[in-house]
Amino acid sequence: MDEEESYKKAKKRVGELRGFYEHLIAYVAVNIMLVIINLVTSPDALWFYWVTIFWGIGVIWHAISVFGKRGKLGKNWEDKKIKELMEKDKRK
Repeated sequence: MDEEESYKKAKKRVGELRGFYEHLIAYVAVNIMLVIINLVTSPDALWFYWVTIFWGIGVIWHAISVFGKRGKLGKNWEDKKIKELMEKDKRK
């Protein structure tokens, strides 16, 4: 892998991470405001948690898309497994 390709890959990864963290910050900030608005305007009828729950599911999916593909069965695993199988094949 040459330096330019490595840079592009790293830049893409940084963009993914930045996008997730921006989403997470917006989620926290908006939900704090919604809790305050809900408690000030109608403390007897809590509704803010519906937004928190459903948007939270979206944040979790975003996290899985950003961090999950680096997990056990991600691209790195595939590359390692291919090399391992190629080495086994050479030994036969």
